[in-house]
Amino acid sequence: MWKNFAEYLLSQCDKNPTKVAEIGIGKFSQVFDYLNEYENIEIIKTDILPNDSSVIKDDITNPNLELYENMDIIYSIRPPSELQPYLINLALKINSQLIIKPLTNEDLNTGKTKMKLKNFKKASFYILK
Repeated sequence: MWKNFAEYLLSQCDKNPTKVAEIGIGKFSQVFDYLNEYENIEIIKTDILPNDSSVIKDDITNPNLELYENMDIIYSIRPPSELQPYLINLALKINSQLIIKPLTNEDLNTGKTKMKLKNFKKASFYILK
């Protein structure tokens, strides 16, 4: 499933370079690592509690907008529901595509903003364009 999710993200990277950010990476870097192998992708990873020096410290509830300037795609894997509105706000502020991969069977906390359910191979996630 994770490879399918990463493949979908890759299919959205039509610019050279495409700027991508994973928000709230935690300790799971499988999707980031897959995307980082491609030369046409400039990718960063952020978290409020970085687990190593390659992760940029940022608080999505009060994001450093300079980090996300000109970002084409932001995505988050299993973000807590209380952080999902902040992801939407950031995507709307910077005019970026947002992809959220929630926990299986978890409802999104998006308020009035509607996100589209997307099934790609064995992966299911939500998209805000």
